[in-house]
Amino acid sequence: MKEGLLTRDQLTKALQEQSQFPGQRLGLTVVKMGMVPETEVVRMLARQYRMPAVDLSRFEVDTRLLKLIPAELASKHTVLPLKRDGRQLTVAIADPTSMGVVDDLKFITRYDIVPVLAGEYSMRAAIEKHYEANEIQMQSLLQDIAADDDDVEVLETDADVNEANALAAQVDEAPVVKLINAILTNAVNKGASDIHFECFEHELRVRYRIDGALTEVMKPPLKMRAALISRFKIMASLNIAERRVPQDGRIKLKVGKKVIDFRVSSLPTLFGEKIVLRILDKGNLTLDLEKFGIEPRAERELMEAISNPYGMVLVTGPTGSGKTTTLYSALSKINTGDLNIMTAEDPVEYNLFGINQVQVRTEIGMTFAAALKAFLRQDPNVIMVGEIRDLETGSIAIKAALTGHMVMSTLHTNSAPETITRLLDMGLEPFNVASALNLILAQRLVRRICSSCKVKYEPDDAELIGAKVTRSTTLRDLRFTEEALENAKSRAQPDAVPFLTNLSLDTTIGELPFFKGHGCDACGGTGLKGRQGLYEVMFLTPPIKKLVMQNCDVQVLREGAINEGMLTLRMDGWLKVLKGVTTLEQVIRETSS
Repeated sequence: MKEGLLTRDQLTKALQEQSQFPGQRLGLTVVKMGMVPETEVVRMLARQYRMPAVDLSRFEVDTRLLKLIPAELASKHTVLPLKRDGRQLTVAIADPTSMGVVDDLKFITRYDIVPVLAGEYSMRAAIEKHYEANEIQMQSLLQDIAADDDDVEVLETDADVNEANALAAQVDEAPVVKLINAILTNAVNKGASDIHFECFEHELRVRYRIDGALTEVMKPPLKMRAALISRFKIMASLNIAERRVPQDGRIKLKVGKKVIDFRVSSLPTLFGEKIVLRILDKGNLTLDLEKFGIEPRAERELMEAISNPYGMVLVTGPTGSGKTTTLYSALSKINTGDLNIMTAEDPVEYNLFGINQVQVRTEIGMTFAAALKAFLRQDPNVIMVGEIRDLETGSIAIKAALTGHMVMSTLHTNSAPETITRLLDMGLEPFNVASALNLILAQRLVRRICSSCKVKYEPDDAELIGAKVTRSTTLRDLRFTEEALENAKSRAQPDAVPFLTNLSLDTTIGELPFFKGHGCDACGGTGLKGRQGLYEVMFLTPPIKKLVMQNCDVQVLREGAINEGMLTLRMDGWLKVLKGVTTLEQVIRETSS
């Protein structure tokens, strides 16, 4: 009224109109009634509350950011994510007095929120438009593969015919078949490693694991839940009538000219079965250790260990850290045709030519231990055991390694020295472990910096404290050797080379180059794309074997191995940071000091 934009009569009419809609703000009412342009209302509020304002009609909403704020929250509080810049998320809000929602958004998104003011009328229209667009994302995905639908074919389906026919009317409907084909082919095209199909009380959710991180891709209609689950189970030859216990199966899908294997696991949850599919695309299988990022000395020691005619090599790490791929890479190096190589796996992930692979089936007594006993009667040179889980398997593996066979296996431990303690805890004798073991390799996977948006930056004190270093900490303090630094220089990223020219053991953390991704279309705004291995290779030299025989604890073993030139996972991570391959944040997340 002071600005002359509204008369007292108009205000009286607006208040009468507003009284019919409890909770509706007066600003929205006068805009709806056409009394004041929305831009003028926003300008007045921005001046009053000293906040920056935006005109949504001139702003392009980034639809990829919508998944950061749930539709219900966006609609309830009238908020809309507009822009992401590093750790900052710019969010448009309609009510400048509801600052409490900013704290909620910070908690939900894990970003620092920068609120800007926008017109409520435009905001509601934008929320309706863009969040509805998210709902029909499924339809657009179906249209994307409509032309290729004839190229998708399920191979080797042996589901019970009667059960399949009983659900045929529902499960074989075109929308269900097309949706699942779309989900599977889209995941393969995006390079996903896993697909998660999850059931909740009021919605379904489909997520892909890409480069180790889960990303939501769609929310199919809840009414399709039973049909989608049954379709997955029919494709994987599972019992569609059994919904109370977990089941495992496989899908072999022909996508165009490629044949892709999917390992399927169903798990009964509170609101339906959760289906997880592991994608086994042999076309994406890389068996070159150098491309994984293993350091030259570690690679040399690993090759030496597996080239021995007998002994044991163990690869350790959590699920999904690439242990099996490392073992396959090692096997491919020695698979020259003059060796009898046998593997016992649960499950067999990739078929490798020239290697005799056996599927472990515990339910019929075909355990790792049973397979190992059978292998020893098959004149083997090299034996790979999927995992040493118990004393029996460990005892047979150790005996095989001591009687002229090369044995490779995996174990779930956090570091290479802890593997020895784990074997001794199982009940194996220290002298047998020391005699049989050639090498232990612990590994992790970290995400690589996106090459398209890579920038140099200065880490803050909080990040350095998280890494347990200060700006005055030297590389000598971190226990590095001259050899490790020379290797870092030889395999550094091009943009890091100029900074590493004068690198020495006396270089401090404050002098080092640090890189991160700023966020771009190529990496989906995360600043990270692809993955890189971190390796801790413990070669069992005579001094370390002596420590094993003395049954020393983990800390003594670790110190002995570092003195012998071993790089711990954290040290190897620091080398990857120096080389401009990954971020300090990723290394801190995946390794311990």
